[in-house]
Amino acid sequence: MMFIKRILPLGALALLMACGAPEKKADENLIINNQAKARLDSTLNALVNSGRIAGASALIFEKNKEVYFNAFGYADREANKPMDRNTRVRIYSMTKPVTGVALMKLHEQGLFQLDDPISKYAPEFTDMKVISGVDAKGKPVLVSANRPITIRDLTRHTAGFASAQHPQLGKLVSEADVMNTNNTLAQMASKLAALPLAFHPGDEWSYGICVDVQAYLVERISGKSFDVFVQENITGPLAMRSTKYVPEDMSLLAAMYVRKEDDTLDRIADSLANSFNANAWPLKPGGYGLTSNIDDYMRFARMLVNEGTLDSITILKPETVSLMATNHLADSVTERMWLPSKGQVGFGIDFAVRVKPPVDEKENTGVVGEFFWDGAASTLFWVDPQNELTAVLFVQIFPFDGTVHKKFRDAVYGPFKP
Repeated sequence: MMFIKRILPLGALALLMACGAPEKKADENLIINNQAKARLDSTLNALVNSGRIAGASALIFEKNKEVYFNAFGYADREANKPMDRNTRVRIYSMTKPVTGVALMKLHEQGLFQLDDPISKYAPEFTDMKVISGVDAKGKPVLVSANRPITIRDLTRHTAGFASAQHPQLGKLVSEADVMNTNNTLAQMASKLAALPLAFHPGDEWSYGICVDVQAYLVERISGKSFDVFVQENITGPLAMRSTKYVPEDMSLLAAMYVRKEDDTLDRIADSLANSFNANAWPLKPGGYGLTSNIDDYMRFARMLVNEGTLDSITILKPETVSLMATNHLADSVTERMWLPSKGQVGFGIDFAVRVKPPVDEKENTGVVGEFFWDGAASTLFWVDPQNELTAVLFVQIFPFDGTVHKKFRDAVYGPFKP
């Protein structure tokens, strides 16, 4: 400042100093202002210090600039290894939006329509049957599906596939072992298509294997293996070098923890935590399986908030991103498993989409129009187009912890405002 005083008259110096004032105001107009940063630090630190999680990292961009990063606690508590920016985590179902983007790249090329029956590209899904009850011997009574499963059903989880928890079909599903990691996607699809559906396509929202079938369609339509297609069309162009099924260095993966009934944390044995990611299995799932670091996944999120383009690399057209971030669930779909626990949301193409503001302070904070998803080990990301904001939270804790997400969202957006 002494140098400036020597070459500027006092009036010009006053003007220069005054010009700096709007910069502070600009910060206050951001979602991630100084108060939000303090809330985030306090919240994440408290979650670690309370023992609820072993470690956490969070990265937020707003208006195309990094506005927050911090990490707390441990990636590996037993080895005293801190959580940091280079830590890899298992993102589980945050793989699903990547799969959706892969599928929609083919849609942009005119290679399918959302309301095409999947049997057009995967004939094994022709003439699907639906359970309507059981006979006197407990054997499933089957009827023909009211209509074919469409690709839109896959993208919004309304296909009707049964899970191993289904009261009548669970035993059949378990015996089929559809997601055995030694299966290829084609073998997975063949086994799945032989099973009855739990409900008629379009009738219910039931989360599960739909996105793995999307990955199979990517293979059938593109003629390339799913993992190669993703690398060539998404992770490669976006320079997401750490986003892989099998990390280049397993020591970079955070340890996995489970919270016991007494609220203490137990480390899950590495042999179990890494049972999928330590080997290049034949199965390349679309619904789970990728590992990533926080900067990689943020690049994916920023591509979406920028309507399909990042650093002059276009992955999707703006209209495609808009289509993915639009609610595709009709109000008539009233059976929605646990989706209502996410807030006032519908479902688009592999994202939950917020359609109404929170009704009270108990509900997850969020902005109408945001789209998001999370992972089984409690990772989370969202895209807030209204505020041009993207957030990624990395933790590795079971069972899935919605409280961590609630606290993180509250720290980002501040106290609930009716």
